[in-house]
Amino acid sequence: MDDFYTALGLVLVIEGAIYALFPDGMQRVMSQMQEVPPGTLRLAGLGAAVVGVIVVWAIRG
Repeated sequence: MDDFYTALGLVLVIEGAIYALFPDGMQRVMSQMQEVPPGTLRLAGLGAAVVGVIVVWAIRG
């Protein structure tokens, strides 16, 4: 369970850093995402999740 909380903490650090360092860029990206069809967002999210699983699997074995 420690690994889960560590991963969650790292996600929050990375997300927070992106918003803190590039607030204007993040607002621009979020407004552009409203124009993307839900199916495309779903496919991008699924792709990111698959890549994440592959990375964790490759590192952890």
